Amino acid sequence: MASNARPQDRSAPALAWLILLASAVLEAVWATALGLSEGFTRPLPTLVFAVAATLSMTGLGTAVKRIPLGTAYAVWVGIGAALTVGWAMATRVEPASPLKLIFIAGIVGCAAGLKLLPAGDAAGTPTLPPS
Repeated sequence: MASNARPQDRSAPALAWLILLASAVLEAVWATALGLSEGFTRPLPTLVFAVAATLSMTGLGTAVKRIPLGTAYAVWVGIGAALTVGWAMATRVEPASPLKLIFIAGIVGCAAGLKLLPAGDAAGTPTLPPS
C-alpha cells in the first residue's frame, strides 16, 4: 500500500527549518531594536522591536510543531545571537576580534550541527545505525 503522506507533508520539515531561520533573523532584529529603543523611549525602534519580537516568537512557535523544542530553541537563540553580535561588530557598535569571530563561528557551527542530526523516531528516541 502506498504511503498516506500527502506531497506537502514531505516539504513540511524543510519549511519548518526555513521558518525557524527567518525567526532567528527576526530575533536579531528585535534584539538590535531593543538596544536602539533606549528603554522603549524612542518610538520607531520600539515599534520595530514589538513587531519583530511578535513575528519571531510566532515563527518559533510554528517551527516547533515539526522540530523538537530543545533543538529549535537552541538554533533560534544561537543564530539570533550570532547575527546580533555580528551586526554590532559590522556597525562598529561592538569591537571585533579574531577570538570573538571564532566563538561566533562555533555558535553557528553548533546550530548547523543540530540541523544535521537525524530526526529520530516519533517517540523522540534517536535512530541509531545498525551494528
